[in-house]
Amino acid sequence: MKFTIQTTVLAVVVVTVLGCTAARQDKKKLYTDTEKLPIDRKVDSVLALMRLEEKVGQMNQYNGFWDFTGPAPTGGLAAQKYDHIKKGLVGAMLNVRGVKDVKALQKIAVEETRLGIPLLFGFDVVHGYKTVSPIPLAEAASWDMEAIKKSAEIAAAEAAAAGLNWTFAPMVDVTRDARWGRVMEGSGEDPYLGSQIAIARVKGFQGNLTEFNLAACIKHFAGYGFSESGRDYNTVDISNNTLHNIILPPFKAAEEAGALTFMNSFNELEGIPATGNHYLQRDILKGEWNFKGFVVSDWGSLAEMIPHGYAKDLKEAAMHAANAGSDMDMESYGYVQHLAELVKEGKVKEEVIDDAVRRILKVKFLLGLFDNPYKYCDEAREKAITGKKEFHDGVLDMAKKSIVLLKNENNILPLAKQGKKIAVIGALANDKTSPLGSWRIGADDNTAVSVMEGLKQYKGNELVYAKGADVTVGKTVFVSETKINTTDKSGFNEAVKAAENADIVIMVLGEHGLQSGEGRSRSELGLPGVQQELLETVYKANPNVVLVLTNGRPLVIPWAAKNIPAIIEAWHLGIQSGNAIAQVLYGDYNPGGKLPMSFPRTVGQLPLYYNHKNTGRPESNEPESVFWSHYTDVENTPLYPFGYGLSYTTFQYSNLKLNKNSFGKGGSITVSVDVKNTGKISGREVVQLYIRDLTASVTRPVKELKGFEVAELKPGETETISFTINEKSIEFYTANNIWEAEAGEFKVFVGGSSDKTLESGFNYTK
Repeated sequence: MKFTIQTTVLAVVVVTVLGCTAARQDKKKLYTDTEKLPIDRKVDSVLALMRLEEKVGQMNQYNGFWDFTGPAPTGGLAAQKYDHIKKGLVGAMLNVRGVKDVKALQKIAVEETRLGIPLLFGFDVVHGYKTVSPIPLAEAASWDMEAIKKSAEIAAAEAAAAGLNWTFAPMVDVTRDARWGRVMEGSGEDPYLGSQIAIARVKGFQGNLTEFNLAACIKHFAGYGFSESGRDYNTVDISNNTLHNIILPPFKAAEEAGALTFMNSFNELEGIPATGNHYLQRDILKGEWNFKGFVVSDWGSLAEMIPHGYAKDLKEAAMHAANAGSDMDMESYGYVQHLAELVKEGKVKEEVIDDAVRRILKVKFLLGLFDNPYKYCDEAREKAITGKKEFHDGVLDMAKKSIVLLKNENNILPLAKQGKKIAVIGALANDKTSPLGSWRIGADDNTAVSVMEGLKQYKGNELVYAKGADVTVGKTVFVSETKINTTDKSGFNEAVKAAENADIVIMVLGEHGLQSGEGRSRSELGLPGVQQELLETVYKANPNVVLVLTNGRPLVIPWAAKNIPAIIEAWHLGIQSGNAIAQVLYGDYNPGGKLPMSFPRTVGQLPLYYNHKNTGRPESNEPESVFWSHYTDVENTPLYPFGYGLSYTTFQYSNLKLNKNSFGKGGSITVSVDVKNTGKISGREVVQLYIRDLTASVTRPVKELKGFEVAELKPGETETISFTINEKSIEFYTANNIWEAEAGEFKVFVGGSSDKTLESGFNYTK
């Protein structure tokens, strides 16, 4: 018999009269005999059976708390959580992974609770699970949306095989301050590039939701990347103009791409913490954007409204969060303790609860958990999927595309493959954990291919390794402060001897993988510890140095930029790091990455970004004048700008054309440019389109990225690259507080970076 509205009513009667046993007997029918009903009717059929406390339970998420294949916990918080799961007072878990544990916990929720509603299992699958990809900031440097999508697909497949069905990714926060540790987790400083990457990652994680996919979670809504002074969890104080024109576009793009969940952020905005912010969650996300998924708090952010000074206690915090549209409470215990009482007191309406629960149940239906709660619980599949060669090949491709060549004086790169003695210096060159980067908590230590291991694949040269100096001291773990080596230089002499006897020196320096990420803000961005001194000491012994930077954020490297002949930005590239770096160093892969964040000359320039506004005094025509917007001790410009990146070949831009000089409402303009490979080897160039709106109802940036295309060119080959500019290209959040295109004069720029472009112009008339 198929499930109908009438059987819903009957089931409610069954539950009421016969109690829990009869309800459990009807579970399979209630949740699987509904195939032909619209999904919202399926959701309502479950909601109609639920008591208030059970509804609140769906809004409660707990962290893992015991060995789920062992005996039940007794006493303390673990026993309380266990009891809540058995009573149907938990809707989701996080940090429970592996088929055995997931299945054991799902079994309790499905087979021992009154209604048997399955759990969601969330995890920070940020850039891979076991087979770790480059950190997201590195992937952004590829400007390759298909590769980024593929990376997310690999992460989803492997994580889903481990029982997971929900990832707390992608992070789409735009940020302009490299001091903030979480820059490694996002896509950099530009809202357009960030939007394209958000779409790619959502589609990669979620797929079509019929296979073994993960529900994406778009974080952190909103403004987290603008934390004052780059200090994590700090206050955010920005204009509405910045919120709408810079911060929100990647979130909107992710929502339009079908993201199932959002996560609010730790920061306040307009004096109201994001978790309790009605404007963000109800007015914009669920109102203006009509988002149909659910919003989860960040870890403990509901309770953090108390030290923020916005709520006097946990009960009031729960009231603020629920009324503002935060649907699920992650590890604050505010909803499970107080929400039912708040409903009974009339401080939170039950329709607010019903709306949140509908959203949560809908995601569970979309993931297929009601049809098969154990869909993600196949141990044979877990064993077969994890660490597949296909996955390693995919992340190697992603890693190579993420590398940016910053400098290559006198073509010192690529390296000759025979007859050279090469000194490899730096503790990070022999490290198999640091390349995994931050936010890789599903991976195992010592599983990355080190730079030394990658270089050893090439047999024609003699390699000599010298550590030089440790980057960190003591054990480096995710939950602890990373202690930096600031005193031990005992390995310098060995490094100098190795350099003196070498034809060329490869120095692998930078940040340990856990020096960036959440809680890893830095006030200085030079090479940590004694590494700068090591670099200068080795350079004196042998100036033929190739500097390989491994880091999670832009670094301040003015001395290296001036003195070192070749510099490669290699980020934290994941499990295939050493192979990717070696293939680039030896020229088997020609680097084509472009920076997604500007590299500052000094930390005092931060925040720093290419799409800044003009001041009333942007520059002076008088060389000696002091009265203009500048520093007296350093240039305004970045050391390496957004969009910058070299190649082992060269490219020439010419013949910039617009097919007309103006267009009106509903029209468009085609921009074309010829790009020629003027070097001796094939190469990849990211051709970038920027626009400037010269006058508007609110001031506009000096330049904004509006498109990019990748050209793969053989030596001597020329390709004409075309872009279309239409109304959507020039829309912004105007003084009317709406998105619209305003009539006016525009400049258009096309080139290989944000600072080196050809220029033309057009007009838009309404």
